[in-house]
Amino acid sequence: MTGSSIRIGIDLGGTKTEIIALDPSGMELLRRRVPTPREDYPAILATIVALIREAEQALRSRATVGIGTPGSVSRATGLLRGSNSVCLNGQPLQHDLEALLERRIVLTNDANCFALSEASDGAGAAAEVVFGVILGSGVGGGIVVRGHLLDGPNGIAGEWGHNPLPWPREDERPGPPCFCGRTGCIETFVSGRGMERDHREQTGEALLGPEIVARAEAGDASCEATLARYEERLGRALAHIMNVLDPDVIVLGGGMSNVMRLYRNVPPRLHPWVFSDRIDTKIVPHRHGDSSGVRGAAWLGGSVET
Repeated sequence: MTGSSIRIGIDLGGTKTEIIALDPSGMELLRRRVPTPREDYPAILATIVALIREAEQALRSRATVGIGTPGSVSRATGLLRGSNSVCLNGQPLQHDLEALLERRIVLTNDANCFALSEASDGAGAAAEVVFGVILGSGVGGGIVVRGHLLDGPNGIAGEWGHNPLPWPREDERPGPPCFCGRTGCIETFVSGRGMERDHREQTGEALLGPEIVARAEAGDASCEATLARYEERLGRALAHIMNVLDPDVIVLGGGMSNVMRLYRNVPPRLHPWVFSDRIDTKIVPHRHGDSSGVRGAAWLGGSVET
């Protein structure tokens, strides 16, 4: 094999592991998806290594490697933490993969990969400061400035979901319990699960997010009220980000990002909270969808030498 500028990205998920290879322009050269071995750390390592070696053999080239994971690497220990694939927690994932692949790799959380993908050649391309948002079963985020992903000295840049919901009303205090051990986190309000919980508490009706959205579109008053509360809370949460970071563009990803009314209804709700007399920050949907994580991992890998 010869050296090249091909970038390989791996998206390590709880149920599937996906690989992509990109050329320097972002053109997809190869893609494959396999099931993630369930709660079997050695098998997960073997799966990732096999995918990379098979891809490099098919491409007849050694590539850079970036990996997006659930959770993040502790700066204190070098071990993975906060992963919903429990067998990964407490493991030296990056160290072990580098030893097996005999090269340096870059590893970060999936929200950072999403942000980098959308800033590189997605909905935030050419913007100076991009804040990428995941609105799924949880809430995550990543920050890209002039094409460079910000990680921070503590490895938590962009983790807005575990700040408290800003400017809470009395009926929002102290807020729902969060898995992080606190109450009232942004994640407990503007995640998909947060919206479902809110609807259940207000109506006694247990509905999934897509059902709430569909019923609101069909004229159901209680579902419309749930979505209106969600939009107002999301507006407050994003306004807080704007007051701190003032990004050029905010790109939404995750399941809730596909609710297109958000792009119409949330921007007007920012004005009472943003400390400015005008708002030029754009709020836009993702361009690459479910592919953003693996594409971002590939762009991430391009920052190291093979």
